[in-house]
Amino acid sequence: MPGTTLRHAFHVPAPPSAVLAHLGEPSNYVGLSPLVVAVRDVRREPGETRFVAVERFRFLGFVTYDNLIEVTLRATEEGIEGEVDSPGGVRLGYRFGLAEDGVGTAVEDVLTVHATLGPVLRYAARKARQVQLARADILAGRAPTLT
Repeated sequence: MPGTTLRHAFHVPAPPSAVLAHLGEPSNYVGLSPLVVAVRDVRREPGETRFVAVERFRFLGFVTYDNLIEVTLRATEEGIEGEVDSPGGVRLGYRFGLAEDGVGTAVEDVLTVHATLGPVLRYAARKARQVQLARADILAGRAPTLT
């Protein structure tokens, strides 16, 4: 299955423990990804949390499509990692590496996107990159509430 990896490093002015706690809670992904408008069916299991996230896509400015994705997240010593299964043959692996940087947290956001068809991969990777870059600003903006 074709794939591509996207990386983005950024700073969050909050301690790693606060960033980890925030990224470990499914409800915090609403708005953290500009596409995610709801989270439901949260299932907490030993070592991981699974949930359904509702991604809302807009086409032509007025047509909407709600894409239900299955998300798995796991806290590790280095941060948060997991997988996303999306309809249409799109699979995504993700990792938020967190490290103390003296005045907050250095975050390395790594996404690996796979899709069965090249055009689907290109579209999914483009959207994933847009979300990845927006997420950095959104998470940094949330920093005052993370302490």
